Amino acid sequence: MEDNNEKGRDEIYSERVKAGKRTYFFDVKATRSNDYYLTITESKRKPKDDGFFYEKHKIFLYKEDFNKFVNALNSTVNHVKEELMPEVDFTQFDRDNHEEPAVANADVSDSDSDLKWD
Repeated sequence: MEDNNEKGRDEIYSERVKAGKRTYFFDVKATRSNDYYLTITESKRKPKDDGFFYEKHKIFLYKEDFNKFVNALNSTVNHVKEELMPEVDFTQFDRDNHEEPAVANADVSDSDSDLKWD
């Protein structure tokens, strides 16, 4: 595992989402110049020889793209929910939504279904 402090990328905030065989990590990091960005990591446990390893895929999201990213994600999810699968009650998948984040979280309302970036 790389040491973020040596590379000037201090982790400011982290949220973990367990999703079956996958885990998603949403991490806010700081550059040396105190600029902030988000990394989204998908981690999947896979078998290897007598043990296992984690296959990881990472997206770096910079502040200038936050709003565009969130708008596209919300639009896409809403399209699936409202147009492609309106008969599905998506609240049935909310079983693990009450986990505490790894670092203090900003106030977010449970009733607010859209992602927000301030």
